[in-house]
Amino acid sequence: MTKQITENKVSPEQLQKLDKKHFLHPTTPLPLQQADGPAVIFEKGKGIHITDVHGVEYIDGVSSLWNVNLGYGRQELADAASEQMMKLAYASSFFNNSHEVVIRLSEKLASIAPGDLNVSFFTSGGSESNESAFKIVRHYWKLKGQPKRRKIISLDLSYHGVTMGATSATGVPEFKKMITAIAPDFLHAIPYKTNCELGDKNDPDYDRSFRGIIEKEGSENIAAIILEPIQGVGGVNIPPEGYLKAVRDLCDEFGIFMITDEVITGFGRTGKMFGVNHWNVVPDIMCVAKGITSGYIQLGAVMMTEKLRDELNRMSDDVFYHGFTYSGHPTACAVALKTIEIIENEGLVDNARIVGEELLKGLNHLEQKHKITAKPRAIGLMGAIELFRDPEQSIPFSPTEFAALAVVEECAKRNLILRPLTFGGMNAVAIAPPLISTKQDIEKMIDILSDSISAYEKQVL
Repeated sequence: MTKQITENKVSPEQLQKLDKKHFLHPTTPLPLQQADGPAVIFEKGKGIHITDVHGVEYIDGVSSLWNVNLGYGRQELADAASEQMMKLAYASSFFNNSHEVVIRLSEKLASIAPGDLNVSFFTSGGSESNESAFKIVRHYWKLKGQPKRRKIISLDLSYHGVTMGATSATGVPEFKKMITAIAPDFLHAIPYKTNCELGDKNDPDYDRSFRGIIEKEGSENIAAIILEPIQGVGGVNIPPEGYLKAVRDLCDEFGIFMITDEVITGFGRTGKMFGVNHWNVVPDIMCVAKGITSGYIQLGAVMMTEKLRDELNRMSDDVFYHGFTYSGHPTACAVALKTIEIIENEGLVDNARIVGEELLKGLNHLEQKHKITAKPRAIGLMGAIELFRDPEQSIPFSPTEFAALAVVEECAKRNLILRPLTFGGMNAVAIAPPLISTKQDIEKMIDILSDSISAYEKQVL
């Protein structure tokens, strides 16, 4: 059998052709894939490294899609999946059925979540989690006799997923190019207008703050506010001190649900178990995914307060007509339990905080060293640095120069995978390595990024 597999192994060139013919890539320029095939075909991973079919090894500096928090090749996660598959690979939790591992995961999540977020509804990922949250809050207000409360307010440059409602909530315009109509009743506010949320009507942007929109639309028409504790795709944007608390107080003032999207920031990424922990804020609903299984298998969750669950229970004895085939998938739940166990046993939340300090130092060093760098920022192992033609005058690169993409391509030549963030005219390079990264790993990544910036500077200056 081994001999037969070896003889039938597909060559890299054949894989390129098959990819072009049969695989439609997500979030990829289709003409580029059809012309050149995939840029890299990965074959295996170990630790923070990932290797392609040609044997070239890369440092994964962005945890793939901000999700491979434990790195690659964790035998414990493979064993957890295998054992659960042999015991009970799948079971539906529809029609009031349940199984042991989903109950245990629900209890575990309640024990690590902030405040009284003690109830979980499970999904297959972040988009489904946010979409479910929107349906749940609108369902709540309908049961409450206030069906007009259906509007959802999110932030400019926010990213909440690609299902219909999640796309509509997303504040990055590029993600709306594919659709011909957005879902109704989604509004967008300007981020981080703390003074406005506290009531400062003299600010010229007041009308587009959360508070200004609520006053204009009428709180009786607003179901919820959703925001990322730290914006990821929109630029690794860290809110100013006091902002999240101001939003929490605003929601309490008008009786509006506060939903936080912790899909990227959850499970240790920011140096706290959840992003909101940095500001001691407890939302009414918290959506999670990605790091809950370290990307090893699909899973997401909508975590809500017991109060919300109890009110839903009190107001209706009808069926809760929402659920996915893979809600609470046993194998996924087993992997999640093991992931959280590893995070706790290996102290990876603290490691993200400590090593994250080195990341911020490194990004600050790049700002001082290079002529085109500015605005370094990091919180835990989630950071970015921006590129400007003239940082002192805040003169950006032109849209046709693709500065961040060019620097990331230079990094790839040096075997480091990073991510360009180019929305809203921004040119930023994101860095978010696995939580197992060491200070030495960070130093190496910063050195490579520095060399790559130098190479680009020689081209444009």
